[in-house]
Amino acid sequence: MRSNIQTLLGISLRTSITDKQNNQACIFGAALLFCIGMILVPLGAVAATSDSTAVKWHPGHYYIIKGSRKNNTEYLSQVYSELDATPALKGMMIRYFWMDLEDSEGVYDFSSIDKRLAELAARGKRLVIQVQTKSFNGRQVVPNYLKTAEYDGGEFYTSDYGSTVIRGRNIKLWNPQVRDRLIALFKAMGERYNSHPNFEGISMIETALGNPKEPLSIAQVAEFYNNKIIVHQQMRLFFPNTMTIQEVNYPRSILASFVGSLKNIGTALSSPDTFIEEEGLLYKITKFELDKGIYNYYADFSGMIPMVPTVMPKNYENTKGDGTGYVPTIAQILAFARDTLHANYIFWTREEHYEQVLEVLNMSAQKNTPAGGLNPACPAAYAACID
Repeated sequence: MRSNIQTLLGISLRTSITDKQNNQACIFGAALLFCIGMILVPLGAVAATSDSTAVKWHPGHYYIIKGSRKNNTEYLSQVYSELDATPALKGMMIRYFWMDLEDSEGVYDFSSIDKRLAELAARGKRLVIQVQTKSFNGRQVVPNYLKTAEYDGGEFYTSDYGSTVIRGRNIKLWNPQVRDRLIALFKAMGERYNSHPNFEGISMIETALGNPKEPLSIAQVAEFYNNKIIVHQQMRLFFPNTMTIQEVNYPRSILASFVGSLKNIGTALSSPDTFIEEEGLLYKITKFELDKGIYNYYADFSGMIPMVPTVMPKNYENTKGDGTGYVPTIAQILAFARDTLHANYIFWTREEHYEQVLEVLNMSAQKNTPAGGLNPACPAAYAACID
């Protein structure tokens, strides 16, 4: 049966979605309603700072493994050899689409996670899981049962700006029933993995909505982000001994309220990219513009919550997303994440640049320090850290 989130959480949630509009500008105008809505979210009820439970804490460098390679024995054999030979690599993040983990309503398949966790634990390495609720290639992200009318189809289509061609999908998180099922997934995962000493973290994909093929209303966008915060509140309950993570990039208009809520909850701040020169991510407050880019919040909240940026394939190729910058070295990316983003953890996508990454991680500055040269301090959001 579908879970009743009001019974599960013991809190009152807003559930009405109204005011459908066809103006794309509504997406960017949603910040005001979002900020008002955030007041209704009872953050204090689950703030990590009020919990005396210690959190597993093994800062350093981690690989990111994507796609079908996470279940490819030959590929993983090579990855494990690199982990064994590189002390600065503490483990890896593996990404799973929601539909990969839930076969039918409440029926979960964690067999792949179990295998990878056992293999990493045998090597003294650690596992971080990201649950992907957004795709960039048109792939379905939700379980089939969510594609029904009961859940309003569960997901919406996205396209490139100025195009109607479907390029990706994202979940209808403004729908309270979709939100409830996502919370149920994290509850099942928390019961299974929170107490495992080698299960290091659980992550959610970037905040950017993408460009909806059908315009969203102000209310839908506001509730999308409000519900994402509610999901994170529950994740901290389900994973009291485990780092919970949110990738944050856009829209800038919601960042002050949204990231402030993550801080109150005790959720780690991540980003889906580490672009050294990306203006939208580095944007500073001016007298004409009050919405600063996400990279500024790393300095604001350093030492309070974990800082865990990710390095994606395009970050190896250019310092800007549009390719107008320069090709950075691995050392430059590392220095930016360490010094500007105050990283406790860095997640490196294992692409064709992995040999250069390994070369830098095996230098003495990374090899001979406990956190691979990154900030090892336990964040204030945690009452204590388990080493």
